[in-house]
Amino acid sequence: MSVETSTLLDGLNVDLAHEYQAIVMYNTYAAAVTGIHRKELQAFFLEEVADEFEHAKFLADKITALGGTPVTSPAEVRFTTDPREMLESVVKAESETVDRYVYRMKQAQEYGDYGLASTLDAMIADETRHKEESEKLLRGQWG
Repeated sequence: MSVETSTLLDGLNVDLAHEYQAIVMYNTYAAAVTGIHRKELQAFFLEEVADEFEHAKFLADKITALGGTPVTSPAEVRFTTDPREMLESVVKAESETVDRYVYRMKQAQEYGDYGLASTLDAMIADETRHKEESEKLLRGQWG
């Protein structure tokens, strides 16, 4: 069964909305984090923004290349000022992103866009690292 262009575009737009969410989440958490671990967590959150922006840029370009229109709004961001809850939100978001990208990579392969599939594979590795680093911070400070 072949994946339709519209199906792939719809999925890529979901992914793009979640990359926008990640940018907003990390930037907001960096600004809002308080307490003894503020400097460490602020630096961690801000470091992630650049990766998420590159992912968003790639997805918007790819959507346009496939003839679609990129979404302009992020998925909902859960706001909190609690550092533990911030990291838990990050782990959840990154886990969901990995799952979406694995599915999207399979769609891209079925569609025949192996360049997209390859880039998604690299993005899966990035998101997995983000998730694992967040899990380590949770274990080290709040575990």
